[in-house]
Amino acid sequence: MEERVITISRARSAIEFPANFMLVAAMNPCPCGYYNHPQVDCQCQPGTVQKYINKISGPLFDRIDIHVEVIPVPYRELADARPSERSEKVRERVILARQVQEKRFEGIRGVHCNAQMSARLLRKVCQLDDTCQTILKTAMERLGLSARAFDRILKVSRTIADLDSSLTIHPEHLSEAINYRSLDRDNWGR
Repeated sequence: MEERVITISRARSAIEFPANFMLVAAMNPCPCGYYNHPQVDCQCQPGTVQKYINKISGPLFDRIDIHVEVIPVPYRELADARPSERSEKVRERVILARQVQEKRFEGIRGVHCNAQMSARLLRKVCQLDDTCQTILKTAMERLGLSARAFDRILKVSRTIADLDSSLTIHPEHLSEAINYRSLDRDNWGR
């Protein structure tokens, strides 16, 4: 997944095929579907939620950049007539962010966006000030995040900063990226 290739090896040769893809997945929070539901109690036995989430292999789960818990939206919020950001505006911000990333990685073979950065390139592009370093260190320790999660958080925070037209990663960008790791194993289902 990380090298974006599939290698098929046989007795006398090996062939590589490109395998660049975006994985988007959804699952219930637990077998009954009501874990952390704001109005309905979960019917699962103690330990069942953790057992359920453990069905996804740790290394695979760790390679997913963004984990978001989606809870039901109340009717009053769905019916709210206040204007929200229009899709056209969001699209413009995404296009601008992708252009910034293409320019950033110009001349670097195989890298077109933040998600494709190597660890070495990541350290160069995602430099953090002291405040951000402290926030990330605290999150890593409290949430028990892996080194792979550390890299994912940096890539996502750089993308959030790009969407915000920011040249540097600010604490709010980093905090948002950390919040997108809310379903990591050490934190979820306890």
